[in-house]
Amino acid sequence: MSIATASGTTSTKSAPVYHRDVEAMGTIITIDLFGGEALDPLEIARALDDAALLLHEADDVFSTWQPHSPLSRLRRGEIDLDEVPREVAEVLDACRIARRLSQHWFDPWSMPGGVDPTGLVKGWAAQRALNSLRGRGLSGALVNAAGDVASFGGPAGTAAFRIGVASPVNPRQLAWVVESPGAVATSGTYERGNHLINPFTGDAAMTASATVTGPDLALADALATALALAGPAGLAFVRRIGGYEGLVIDTTGATHLSDGFPTAASVVPEGPA
Repeated sequence: MSIATASGTTSTKSAPVYHRDVEAMGTIITIDLFGGEALDPLEIARALDDAALLLHEADDVFSTWQPHSPLSRLRRGEIDLDEVPREVAEVLDACRIARRLSQHWFDPWSMPGGVDPTGLVKGWAAQRALNSLRGRGLSGALVNAAGDVASFGGPAGTAAFRIGVASPVNPRQLAWVVESPGAVATSGTYERGNHLINPFTGDAAMTASATVTGPDLALADALATALALAGPAGLAFVRRIGGYEGLVIDTTGATHLSDGFPTAASVVPEGPA
């Protein structure tokens, strides 16, 4: 899990000017806006409404829990790809790219019950919501989708946001702090158990935590899933993707990271996150 911190240090958090909690995609997605003190509150409210609407629309289209969602009907073979919203084809194209770049460690077509883009679509939806907030006079914004964080700018307009990566040993503590390049996604087994399945063997993942940073949260989200499955050896495929970096914390607590990983601090002293 990634934990957003909005200041130049991990010990002090700058309060956002505007905050919104959005219940979507089986979780609470938080939207925080910074530097909008001089803006019309009604315009800000409309911006938050627009971002929330995009999240709800993604939930309606891609839910695997709602039996009548377009994705559920596609998985059951009731409709064809040309009968679903165009966003489905867009996401599946992104999944194919992520599958190729991850050397098939991320493979939505290997899931039981039919194609399941869940490992990418939450990041894709959060990135869309963030992009809708650009150009509105804000110094920065964060969209945190259950620990996968898309951002632009910072609380002071020039400083980047710092994102804390929770320790897989104690999720209430931080194991690492990242200088966000725009997207920080973390995948692991320490909160939801062994829900990640190796697409090659069908076995559960053995890596405790994997974090991927980059410019786009959709791809970072998919790559974090792949890296959690592949373990430290998966850093090889992350290194080959321009603009993306990876961090793996294995079940012993040892850390492995790519050379360009945007570290703000390696290990934070023990204490509440």
